[in-house]
Amino acid sequence: MKLSLVRDLLDAVVLSGESHLEEEVQSGFGCDLMSDVLCFAREDAILLTGLVNKQVLNTADMANMNSIIFVRDKMPSQEMIDMAKERNLLVMSTKYILFECCGILYKNGLKGAHLR
Repeated sequence: MKLSLVRDLLDAVVLSGESHLEEEVQSGFGCDLMSDVLCFAREDAILLTGLVNKQVLNTADMANMNSIIFVRDKMPSQEMIDMAKERNLLVMSTKYILFECCGILYKNGLKGAHLR
């Protein structure tokens, strides 16, 4: 699924990394436990989370994930946005809760990230 379609389906606002919007993502991983992201997420997945701190960016970077969506209208600080730009990460924010985001994306063909 193209990341531009993810943006459109979730009515998301792009905060950094617009150049990634034409790239494909193979799966999604919804989680607030960054230790689970490191253990179970695949690098071709988009990370959906309600946790908004620098650790999310660090975790996505370590897991080789380049796309993050913050749910529930969560907005990262300008410092986090600048950090995401430096790391070339696509960061978006949506009004939907995590459960709805996962459902919308799944219903439209994006699969969950299978456990490694």
